[in-house]
Amino acid sequence: MAVMNQPTKSAIDLLQEAILDLEARLNLQPGEAIPEQLLVASSSSAAITTTAKDSNDTSKKANNNNHHQNNKNKNNNQKKHKQQQQQQKQQPQKAANNNDQPDICKLEFKVGVITKVWVHPTADKLYCEEIDVGEEAGPRQIASGLRPHFTLEQMLGQRLLVASNLKAKNLVGFKSHGMVLCAARPKDNDDGGGGEVVEFVEPPEGAAIGEVITYEGLPTPEPFTPSGVDKKKIWPTAAQGMKTTDDCCAAWNGHVFMTRAGPCKTKTIAGFAMR
Repeated sequence: MAVMNQPTKSAIDLLQEAILDLEARLNLQPGEAIPEQLLVASSSSAAITTTAKDSNDTSKKANNNNHHQNNKNKNNNQKKHKQQQQQQKQQPQKAANNNDQPDICKLEFKVGVITKVWVHPTADKLYCEEIDVGEEAGPRQIASGLRPHFTLEQMLGQRLLVASNLKAKNLVGFKSHGMVLCAARPKDNDDGGGGEVVEFVEPPEGAAIGEVITYEGLPTPEPFTPSGVDKKKIWPTAAQGMKTTDDCCAAWNGHVFMTRAGPCKTKTIAGFAMR
């Protein structure tokens, strides 16, 4: 059986059908104008839809901005943390005190010279000194119980050795930042008897101010911090071995105190303790 082709609807027919359908939906008679209230409602609905869309777009944009800012802050924090880690790596690490070295190597002695000296105002046996040991901070202030043994004139300009990594101590109200090294022996009949003779341990003439003392036959010293010297009681332990040799050289258990210019010595005291 043959199939009949349906006639094709024109654009006008389709438009007419749409108008009739809209009139039926709005309960309008054919050709009746659309009431004004329906037009206003339709316009408001469109405006609300547009406003909601704009609000959503604004909120979305704000969220995107916040997300971008958060990412930027996170990246900045990560960069700052990385820079801090790099700076910490670049900073020299403070070495721990080397306990395996000889006790004398845990102390630090420097070549110095007395640039100023005065009598302690209240202590009968103390001199107050300023001693140049080659430090950028300037001379150290040190108190020494040497008034019974030296005049002010003998003290001024004296070259000597300073124990420079001792913890600062208050001596009768004067803060002393180190100690000068001397040797002592009892007075004999030639000295008039009674008391003792005290002499400085002196560096050789060519030794530079600030040079750190080494010890013949021992490794290069790795001095402890002042707090480490104090806590471990290094000074009294090391002092037991400090004694001048038969030729007046300063030594620790026979290891002579050395500068690049030669050994450190007393003028006449041989075979006695240093302090």
